[in-house]
Parts: sequence; structure tokens; C-alpha cells
Amino acid sequence: MKFWKRSRPPSVSPERPEEPLTLTALIWLTLTLTLAAAPHTSELPIWLAPAFIAIAGWRGFIAVYHRPLPPRWVLLVLALLAAIGVLITYKTLLGRDAGVALLTVMTACKLLETRGLRDGVVLVLLGYLLVMSNLLFSQDIPMVAYLLAVVTLMLVSQMLIHRQHAGLTTLAPLRLAGKMVLAAIPVMLVLFVLFPRIPGPLWGLPKDAYQGRTGLSGEMEPGTISQLIQSSDVAFRVRFTGAMPPSAQRYWRGPVLWDFDGRRWTLRDEPLSQAPLPFIPEGPALDYAVIMEPNNQRWLLALDLPANLPPRARMTPSFQLLRDQPVNEAYRYEVRSYPQYRTGELTPAERFMGLRLPPRSNPRARELAEEWRARDPQPEALVNAALALFREQSFYYTLSPPLLGFHSVDEFLFRTRQGFCEHYASAFVFLMRAAGVPARVMTGYLGGERNEMGEYLIVRQSDAHAWAEVWLEGRGWVRIDPTAAVAPNRVQQGLYGALPDAAEVPFLARRGGDYQWLRQLALGWDALNIRWNEWVLAYGPDRQKEFLSGLGFGAVDWGEMTVAMVGILGGLALIFLLLRWRSRLPPDPVARAWQRFCARLARRGLMRGVHEGPLDFTERAVAQKPEQAGLIREIGELYARLRYGPAAPSAEVRRLQRLTWRFRA
Repeated sequence: MKFWKRSRPPSVSPERPEEPLTLTALIWLTLTLTLAAAPHTSELPIWLAPAFIAIAGWRGFIAVYHRPLPPRWVLLVLALLAAIGVLITYKTLLGRDAGVALLTVMTACKLLETRGLRDGVVLVLLGYLLVMSNLLFSQDIPMVAYLLAVVTLMLVSQMLIHRQHAGLTTLAPLRLAGKMVLAAIPVMLVLFVLFPRIPGPLWGLPKDAYQGRTGLSGEMEPGTISQLIQSSDVAFRVRFTGAMPPSAQRYWRGPVLWDFDGRRWTLRDEPLSQAPLPFIPEGPALDYAVIMEPNNQRWLLALDLPANLPPRARMTPSFQLLRDQPVNEAYRYEVRSYPQYRTGELTPAERFMGLRLPPRSNPRARELAEEWRARDPQPEALVNAALALFREQSFYYTLSPPLLGFHSVDEFLFRTRQGFCEHYASAFVFLMRAAGVPARVMTGYLGGERNEMGEYLIVRQSDAHAWAEVWLEGRGWVRIDPTAAVAPNRVQQGLYGALPDAAEVPFLARRGGDYQWLRQLALGWDALNIRWNEWVLAYGPDRQKEFLSGLGFGAVDWGEMTVAMVGILGGLALIFLLLRWRSRLPPDPVARAWQRFCARLARRGLMRGVHEGPLDFTERAVAQKPEQAGLIREIGELYARLRYGPAAPSAEVRRLQRLTWRFRA
């Protein structure tokens, strides 16, 4: 007797070969991926777009002419060359730009090894990543509309891949994808409005995700603001509750610069207050909302002087508003300001910082300030002497001043006498400090253009400006704009009215002249953009609570928003299921009753043939269910009479409905 028996090896079924992609699915997928990568051509290396098109064209040639795919070593070499190209271009493989470039070129390389269904699914997922990566560079209305169209086409590609042998034409999946997108819009709106927003992003983005965004910096030297002036990009937009203030009061306060090294003014670290600093208002208040464009900086712009703090913002002793994190998305906040004011006493630290100058710098400017002080030491007289110098001597306001060396103030005051606002503000503050008057440099924006189509103010980067503040006994910190002594039109008419050559001004910052219809068209488009920024890009936690409270919900919290969101989504799902169920039922009540009767018999294995009439079918049903012969024959005869006979009263239709509901197979 054998106590053991040799076990038979388990039968190994041969692996099922992977289903290859059809030519239609592959070409459609390649074109959709190309559309998803197309917006990156303006942001990524110049070599990447030709490389992507060449690889995609190669794969299309292989598919059309039934050529073999390249061997693995060729794919490895291509991937290695692509990685080296990205590394040489960005000096890294990490970060936003390098990561998106690597994703784009590796997606193209994946096309060259695509054979079957699994590869197609991977490429579809990579395509969705390419779509989302475009939002790291732009979230404007045209880009979002374009990406929505690409997502719809990506859904079509996904359907063609999964049902490539179902004989579908291109129009059928396109129609179905459109219906899916339309059906998703209500869900998207509910999630957008009610999904609880939290301050800051859910995850960190690379450090270079916000590079290239223009705006004020934390330092100023000759040429800094004049370079920024060349841009017509929008810095922020403002809606006033009442009337707009006059041009002379539109000084938008930004970084306050204290430290000077002889050429460059920089910020200094100041303590942050969680409450507005006290000052004495001497006039009516201005209430307004600012919608700031992303600039990757913490400071918030406000008119002199801000009397309240936006949420999650602090104030320095220099009345500078700082957010707790950089503005890397469209950000809306509300401020109340008082254009006329008096500040408090000067602290010893402010006096020290407001008089400090680098040793042995700009000696001629020091001598001039000492002469003024010896003549009249009163601060008001010293301020007037400096303004008279700019007003009466041959100083010029220009965007193209000569270059200055280390003693920038001396060279500007006594040699070139040509400069932009940063030159005049720097020289004025230096002269005041040298004369014993505490002073500091203010940077921000001046003016703005009123858009009549939306009744709001557009402040562009071309409105960037620098001015000064001096401390006067009994008045506190007083704004002095030395540029106004040289070019008074800068305050009243903006940059366009101050420069002699209008060609130096960006097109959108010009007033009058030719092509005004283009400017009006641009203003109309901007009026649409402010709505987009207010209600979409700037829809953060504060805006969400404000909006929901305005609908009559009162104070809302995360729990209430979550319950409301789940309830509404559940209601939408129920409505969708009911509509689907109703769509499957024929609209005719006679046909619906007969369909119900046939469905109950089908569940018991009695299927009605497509060629079988109602009387023949009911006779076959009687043979299998003789115990219900009377009810079955009555249903069949009544249905045949209602369907094929003359018009019957509604009572007969209701009788058929009752009989079919009573029938139990």
C-alpha cells in the first residue's frame, strides 16, 4: 500500500493575450494627449514641443503602416536623453517647471511602447495629469474652458479604448461624454459652493510654482520700479462701497522701506500686531474690497490709513498689512481706510531707524542737507527746500534714466538729474535724514483706471510708485510725494499724463489716442475677469462663509456645510436615478403595464419572443401557470384590444394597470 501519492502539477492556463488597441482608439488618444500638452509650449523648453510632436508622429506612422514598435533599448535611450535634457535646462528634476517638463516628455515616450488596453488606460491617466498641470501656470477663463474641452475629449478616448470593438462611431462616445460632463456640472457646483474651504492649500507646492509672477518686491534701487512699469498686468482690482476717492488719495500702501546701504532700500523686520494700530481720523472713511492677483508676497495693499485687519492678516508699526501666508491665489479682502489722519508719537526705535544713514555715502547730498538745516532747522522748511530743489532745478521724469553708481543719490542730484519715482523718493528721504528729519520710503501703487463697465478700479503693475513719509511734530507721519514736484500730472493723470513719450507707456495704461476700441474691448473682458476672480478664484473660506451667510443661513461651520453638501448630493443622486428609471419606461401607460407583466414572467424564466404576439404569449404562459389562467388571459385580451383595437375609455386602461399590478408570477 502506498502511503503517498505523487501530486499532479496544477494545470496552468495560458495567459490571455492582451487586447491590442485599434487604430481609431490610438489615433484619438494621441491627438487628445497632444491637445493636453499644447498649452505647455509657452512655458516649457523650446525643444520639448518638437520632441513631443516627433514622437507622437512616429507612433502614428507605426500604427498606420503597421510597423513594429521600437525595441526596449531605444525607449531607454529616449527616456534617458529626455531626463538629461530636462536636467540641463532646469539644473534639477524637481519643482514645477522641471516636473511638468518631465511628465510631458515621458508621456510622449510612453506612446512608443503602447500596445494594448492597459497601456491605453495608463496614457489616459497621464493625460488627466497633463490637464491638471496646466492649472499650475494659468487659471484664466480661456484656459479653464479649453481644459474642459480637453477633458471631454479625453473621456471620448477612454470610451474608445474600453469599447473599441463595439463598433462605436466617433459621434456616439462624443455625445455620451458631453452628457457625462453636463450631468457632472450640478455636482461640481454643489461641491464648489459647499465643500468646506480651509485656509491655505491641502498640500505644499514646489518652491518654483509661483515664480514669474510680477509685483512689488521687498527692496528698491534705481531701476526697480521703472522696470515694473513696463508691465500692463493687473496688480489688483478694487470695488468701493461709495464714491471712488479722487486721484490724489489713491496711494496704495505697500512695503515700507527703512534700511539704506547707499544704493538699495530694504525692508526691516518689524513686530506684528493682531489689532489695528491707533491713529486719529480727520475725515470720512472709505470702505472697499480688494481682489488681489497672485504675487507670491505677503503684503496686502490698502489706502492710507487702514483702520481694520482682513482675516488672517497682521499690521506692522509702519501701518503695513501682512498676510499670514503669501498671496498665491486670487485673494479678496475688505478694508476701511481714512485718507486724512494724524498718527501718534514717534518711538525711539522709529527715530533711530528714520535717521540712520550709511557712513561715508553720498557726501555732497549730506553737505546740501546741512546747509538747509543751518539756514532753517524747522522740518517743514526742510521738506519745502527739498521739494523746491526738484521743482525749480532742471530735473526730468523719465523711464530711461542713466545708470548710477554706489553714491547713487549724489550722482542723481548733481550729475544726471533724470530719474523715475524711485530716484526722487530715495534722494528725498536721504536728504531728510541727513537734515535730521525722520523719513522712510514707501512703495506701492498710485492711481488706477476706472472701468465704467463694472464700476470698479483697475490698478496695474504700470501704476507702481514710490514716495516718502516724514515725521512732523503734531502731525505724525505725513506723506510727501517728491515725484509730484517734478511731474504733477503723475498724480492726477497717471503715468500716461506724466511721460512726454506715450510710446514708453504700456498700451493698456494709455489714455486717448488711436485704437481706443481695443482698449474698450479689453476693459469689457476685464469686467468679466473680475467676476471670475471674485466668485471662483477668490472663493476661499472667508468668501464662502460670507456667501452662505448672505443666503440666509446665518453663521455656518464645517459640520453644517458638510451635512448640507451630503444632503444635496443625495437629492441629486435620487433625482438622477428617478430620471434614469423613467427614461427606461415607455411613455404609453398601456405599454408600461404590458412591460410590467412581461417582466414578471421573465423573472420566472418565461421570456416573450420578439415575434410573439400578446395572445400567443399569454396562451404559452397559461400552459405553464394554469392556476392563473383566467387572470393571464384577461390581461392578454385586454392589452390586445387596447393596443390594436379602437380607442378605449380611460377606465379600461386603469383596469389593465390594476390587473398587471395584481398579477404575481
